[in-house]
Amino acid sequence: MNFHQLHIFYTVLERGSFSAAAQTLHMTQPAVTMQVQALEDYFGTKLFNRSTKKIVLSEAGHTLMPYAIRSIQLMRETDQAMSAFTHMLEGRLQLGASLTIGEYVLPRLLGPFGKQYPNISIMMKVMNTSQIMEEILKHQLNFGLIEAPVTHPDMVIEPVMGDELKLIVPHDHPLAERQEVALEEVLQHPFVLREQGSGTRRVMEEQLFSKGLDPGTMKIVMELGSTGAVKSAVEAGLGITIISTSSVKHEVALGLLKIVNISDASFKRQFYAIHLKSTLLPISAVTFLTFLREHSNDN
Repeated sequence: MNFHQLHIFYTVLERGSFSAAAQTLHMTQPAVTMQVQALEDYFGTKLFNRSTKKIVLSEAGHTLMPYAIRSIQLMRETDQAMSAFTHMLEGRLQLGASLTIGEYVLPRLLGPFGKQYPNISIMMKVMNTSQIMEEILKHQLNFGLIEAPVTHPDMVIEPVMGDELKLIVPHDHPLAERQEVALEEVLQHPFVLREQGSGTRRVMEEQLFSKGLDPGTMKIVMELGSTGAVKSAVEAGLGITIISTSSVKHEVALGLLKIVNISDASFKRQFYAIHLKSTLLPISAVTFLTFLREHSNDN
């Protein structure tokens, strides 16, 4: 018995068939079948009850499953623990990132990561969460970084970085000279916001609901599909907004926009990593995610 066989056994059950497991593991179906049979020979008992329609665990398979899951989790924890010592890694990472992460957060961290791990190349696609999940399921991406938690039976979702949204106003706005302002006063001003359904919009609305406020009463003069467009509209004086501080560092440094604290509300959130349950991430990917956790306050 070896870990590889346990991983194959788990993937067959997770994917529901030997053919689907073979596709996930990039193996041939006969090779998957052979490894499961080798595991059955080792224990001297059948692990699956096979039928024409589906496969189900035998009593022995039910007994083995929690140990297989624990072994996979232990391997993941081992990779994460050892990633700090693996500085000679090579490889190509293919990842997807949602808009704020891909355009404003990761670019500031990719440079330091590249200096520390010069032989790891990164190919990043900036897209929405549903597109990221679709490409992960098709094995076109190793993992994704998204702005809000999602639920999928085949996916592992784990927090990886923190972020905070703040009130952003034009440099000549009446609130620009204030160090702090109450939420009630903020909501009296016209807003330029991200579109409905975006991670940024969702975080803001959830905080308002928690304060007993209805986001539908806000004076929304414009809804835009990108953070860059929102920033440009605010800079032009069309309204104020609440977006990630990571996205306005440049404009604040130039004096074009101002960050103002809201005294009685906090818009904090997590960014999440997402990947297939049945796939063990390469050590280079584990190292990259560990790097993000350790440098989450550097962006």
